[in-house]
Amino acid sequence: MATVAAEPAPAIVAEGISRSFGRIQALDGLSFGVDAGQVVGLLGHNGAGKTTTIRILNGLIAPDAGRARVRGFDPTVDGAHVRAGTGVLTETPSLDERLTARENLRFFAQLYGVASDMVGRRVGDLLDQFELGDRGDDRVAGFSRGMKQRLALARAMIHDPELLFLDEPTAALDPVAARGVHELIRRFAADERRTVVLTTHNLVEAQRLCDQVFILREGRLIAHGTPAELARQLGVRSTLVIEVEPGQADGAAQLLGQAGFAVSLQPAGVLSVDGVARADIPGLVERLVAAGMTLYRLDASEPTLEEAYFALHHPASEPAA
Repeated sequence: MATVAAEPAPAIVAEGISRSFGRIQALDGLSFGVDAGQVVGLLGHNGAGKTTTIRILNGLIAPDAGRARVRGFDPTVDGAHVRAGTGVLTETPSLDERLTARENLRFFAQLYGVASDMVGRRVGDLLDQFELGDRGDDRVAGFSRGMKQRLALARAMIHDPELLFLDEPTAALDPVAARGVHELIRRFAADERRTVVLTTHNLVEAQRLCDQVFILREGRLIAHGTPAELARQLGVRSTLVIEVEPGQADGAAQLLGQAGFAVSLQPAGVLSVDGVARADIPGLVERLVAAGMTLYRLDASEPTLEEAYFALHHPASEPAA
């Protein structure tokens, strides 16, 4: 009989986690799960509970209630074991600027227990991978902000972790440096056993990198899914581009305007229709076809994560779906 391979354990499971600091309720019954091999975004305003969540998942603090599992281990009980398989990049690189890049990496390799006969090769490989090979023996004090961020990311990976927690990894970086960090994250996550948890206020970055996002507010999970799933759940409307016969464009615009849509005419029979919900599209096409319009193209733009996030936090500003 053929042996059925066991499903891999989730990288993270959080069940009903609560944590307060005095009168401040940082987390309130937070539950979510992350499969191995995903890049996920942990999003929310300042004070939403993101940093507290990461600290609990790494076993740095214990929850008041609920439980967590990281790579199958309880961080409260097996914190050292959990941290041995995770890497954390904080918003501030916190490097020892008196040391060289190579010395920084060697120091953390020793802290993480990297085998002594592997340290030199591992450090050299990471310096090359993060495009710091020619500056490895320079003191970090002379590095640019982007170079320090790349070195901090290399430090988080020195022990070859399966799980990376990245807190605002591109904060204050110029576009070129930020793009480089994005490529490094993608490269890391290309291995199916590796998982990345990203916290960021840059919603464009989150949409570009994340397989799914979890949105927190006041310590509670208020939404999760892909950006497209969130947009559909929240009834976010998008722009629809329609191409008809040029001679029919004015009639099509008038017809759609009568139906309550905001329409702008573009050259060559192209109409841009704003405020279209996904459910509106079949009826809109039916109306045009019934009026004898010839349709050549129909492009619906995907709502962005930014639009979904704004709709979630300011629902009154969104039209009813």
